[in-house]
Amino acid sequence: MVTRRTFLGGLLGAAVGPAAARDMGDRDIEPEFLRDLLTADRIPPMPERLPKHPRIINMKEAGLTPGVYGGSVRTIIGAARDIRYMTVYGYSRLVGYDKHLRFQADILGGYTSENDSIFTFHLRQGHKWSDGHAFTADDFRYWWEDVISNKSLTPGGGALELRPHGVLPQFEVLDEFTVRYSWDKPNPNFLPALAGPLPLVIFGPAHYLKQFHKKYQDDFRLSALMRENRVKKWVDLHIKMSRASRPENPELPTLDPWRNTTAPPADQFVFVRNPFFHRVDENGMQLPYIDRFILNVSSSSIIAAKAGAGESDLQATGIDFNDYTFLKEAEKRFPVKVNLWKQARGSRIALLPNLNCADETWRKLFRDVRFRRALSLSIDRHEINMVAFYGLGKPSADTVLQDSPLYKQEYADAFIQFDPDEANRLLDELGLKARDGEGFRLLPDGRRAEITVETAGESTLDTDVLELVHDHWKNIGLALYTRTSQRDVFQSRAMSGTIMMSTWFGIENGVPTADMAPSQLAPTVDDQLQWPIWGMYYLSAGQEGSAPDLPEAVELVDLLKQWGATADFRKREAIWHKMLSIYTQQVFSIGLINGALQPILRSAKMQNVPERALYGFDPTSYLGIYMPDAFWLKEA
Repeated sequence: MVTRRTFLGGLLGAAVGPAAARDMGDRDIEPEFLRDLLTADRIPPMPERLPKHPRIINMKEAGLTPGVYGGSVRTIIGAARDIRYMTVYGYSRLVGYDKHLRFQADILGGYTSENDSIFTFHLRQGHKWSDGHAFTADDFRYWWEDVISNKSLTPGGGALELRPHGVLPQFEVLDEFTVRYSWDKPNPNFLPALAGPLPLVIFGPAHYLKQFHKKYQDDFRLSALMRENRVKKWVDLHIKMSRASRPENPELPTLDPWRNTTAPPADQFVFVRNPFFHRVDENGMQLPYIDRFILNVSSSSIIAAKAGAGESDLQATGIDFNDYTFLKEAEKRFPVKVNLWKQARGSRIALLPNLNCADETWRKLFRDVRFRRALSLSIDRHEINMVAFYGLGKPSADTVLQDSPLYKQEYADAFIQFDPDEANRLLDELGLKARDGEGFRLLPDGRRAEITVETAGESTLDTDVLELVHDHWKNIGLALYTRTSQRDVFQSRAMSGTIMMSTWFGIENGVPTADMAPSQLAPTVDDQLQWPIWGMYYLSAGQEGSAPDLPEAVELVDLLKQWGATADFRKREAIWHKMLSIYTQQVFSIGLINGALQPILRSAKMQNVPERALYGFDPTSYLGIYMPDAFWLKEA
């Protein structure tokens, strides 16, 4: 049976209503910020800037308050590359999630999905890029024919989300505002990939990018552009100038609510409102309400101190729960408010034994489920929760939260009870009975059982928790040592097998639905620190790394393939539950506490910021699904 789903864009999904249209005609609702551009005829008036059918956000229906234009918002980033947060916060997507994590058309005026195999996208007529050029099917055609299909620009054959069964889809331009992607088999990960914090890229501003493409530019001019941008190959030039997820090129047209105006290197980046953004409120006012975002670069280690000193108007990244008390005190000194949102990860802190560890003795132990279970059972999560999280978190395995429709108590409870006697029994059963004079167990080769846990050292919370785990494991005869590595060398050490165990966050998406891919539960990418070499094998389609040889890990990969081959929601749901059961019973990652809280600091003048919400990278895009373009400043 073929299932067909149709989705219209926007909460109202229609043209600007009669009342709003009269409002736009009767009064001047242009942002003051754009006044000079309008006076100089550099941009047209609002009715000509908006699509014929803009996306209407009915603030009152969404539980928000209609706002006013104006104001600048300061935020602090830890490095220049973190300007990428603006594309996450802006959350302008072809198809995105609403705050209930349901799909909705956004940039698209609407779309249809037939059996999750044929996707037809309808663009909004009159939609324009931030430079005023029309956004049409040609922007999809260019990306398909001249980027994805170009072996120089895309040597790997295209993103895995585009070829889940090994073959790219058929791409068609049906008319100026309609495109279609068709697979012979279902591709249920296509929409989640488009809705993610780093969305699958399937279009780009063709009118701008052609100047950097060998097919459209003469060699002399292309060479000059390469020298000007300090690259040696035209391919590198095109990649550098087209990278939307890291908006370092101020000239690159965007569909986001704000566009970057500052070229790196810089200590401050200024993003200003996109005059052609496609969303309006029910009163006909064009979003975003806020004119300007100012991103100040600082050391990541002092972001919390600066935010608490009144130097930020909106801060979510670079601060952690252990900064909450200090930030809350700042409310007495500065006009700021600090709210607590629930982190959406499977665990705020997880211990990840490296099943690809180069040390053969430790690799054999880590691959034995009895050892992983013993490590988990010996941890007193209640103590960790009370000491490090003031009792506000929830002891849990590394699994989905109660906010997910896939939640089951048995997943959360898997091997988390504090039972050192059972942990000792399991270790004895493994043959680790011999101990040295200090009571530490000895490995089969005579070495003391010493586990080095590596951390990026970016949060004192991690080191505080590891001190507690150190004592818990000492009680069962295991020695824990901590080593700090810079994040940029973390990955290479894991891939080489040098890292025995690491501490990191738990599964990225702790609030999934069955329509979201369960790839986080199987070896799929090389930054999964519990099996990076197996993950690289999957990511590279077998060209690098090595295939998993642990039966349960092999089964997880097989189940993931089954999920990707069905359009049946019930089958997807059953696969999710099977994978969650295997993952938690096998303790592939040792979760400690989830439901932890994340401070969100905002100006006291800022409206429409939720008091409580879910906070995470995927799927909520940090602040993204709560529409920062709808935030506004009182007395702006």
